[in-house]
Amino acid sequence: MPSSSTIAELIATRRVLITAGAGGVGKTTTAAAVALAAAMRGKRVLCLTIDPARRLAQSLGLEHMTTEAVEVRREILAGVGVPEAGSLTVMMLDTKQTFDELVHKYSSTKERAEKLLGNRLYQYVSASLAGTQEYMAMEKLIAVQSDARFDLIVLDTPPTANALDFLDAPDRLVEALDSPTMRWFVQAFQSTGRFSLNLLARSAALVLRTLGRVTGGGFLEALAELLAQLNDLFGGFKERAALVKSVLRSKEVSFLLVTSPAPMSIREVRFFSERLVEHQMPCGAFIVNRVHTPPRVVQSTIQQIDDVLKLHGIIKEPDLASRVEQAHADAVKLAQLDAFFLEQLAQHVDERVPVIRVPEFATDVHDVAMLARVARTLEAGGV
Repeated sequence: MPSSSTIAELIATRRVLITAGAGGVGKTTTAAAVALAAAMRGKRVLCLTIDPARRLAQSLGLEHMTTEAVEVRREILAGVGVPEAGSLTVMMLDTKQTFDELVHKYSSTKERAEKLLGNRLYQYVSASLAGTQEYMAMEKLIAVQSDARFDLIVLDTPPTANALDFLDAPDRLVEALDSPTMRWFVQAFQSTGRFSLNLLARSAALVLRTLGRVTGGGFLEALAELLAQLNDLFGGFKERAALVKSVLRSKEVSFLLVTSPAPMSIREVRFFSERLVEHQMPCGAFIVNRVHTPPRVVQSTIQQIDDVLKLHGIIKEPDLASRVEQAHADAVKLAQLDAFFLEQLAQHVDERVPVIRVPEFATDVHDVAMLARVARTLEAGGV
């Protein structure tokens, strides 16, 4: 499996970097930090994010991220050492807009496209069909990959309960469009242009008549029309799904697998790594966020606290030393636990792929200086 020894090398040699992992492990912040690290090296970077936290947008000087490409202001980037040649553009994925663009592209006629876009169920389906958000993230990646304005694309994958959903998205969407249910509806609709239960198997017709009484016949008509029109696009989607998978296997792409030290997160990222091997997709690095590091010597800490209290004329509490010692012992245990779980990760992954440890910081990423600190930690290979 292709790999690279540092984030700096990945930035220098890849066209696309994809952050992936379970929800809540810091994927979006990692994506932004990697993008900023690349900009600090003079790269023109596009960071494509999925529903970023507002504080992350504000850390880049933006009130919020939008579905339009927005370049981070030069004075903000210059403040953290981004050279004149470097730039950072951010964009938030709009699943429905991306789906609409594919409808226009692959419909056999303009009229068919407009009819599908006007279907009353389309708005719901275009955002909720199995695998749609994950698939559309990859579609957007394909669309911007050839944009000459950018040297590097950093893609933040959707927040899913199971990170593997991202890899399965192309197949899941194609299966949804080519399912037996779809074929039933298409068969019942296409011959006459109206919905008919006569062409369906008796058991299926019975179920649908019952559904029709609950929802109204108009719902079934709209559903049948929607599925028939989606069927018109099936060849295009199938072709695109194959293209997406081939792009993700290319040497221009690398995955950054993001996790926390928590055993469940590590277990999931290990499974994701194994699936990358099965799919012949390249893993560039494991990034472990919020790692507890061993604290400083406790006696030194107590002395420093004592000195600060004396400086401000504050009387030291009698049990201060014991409380500090207990806090120190707890911190040591947390660091030991994290080290143990990370050792388990190291034993089960390709030794050529680095494991980069990002420490637990005292505060969340709330400004560009903090984001730059994370970026430099990643470039330095972690702690």
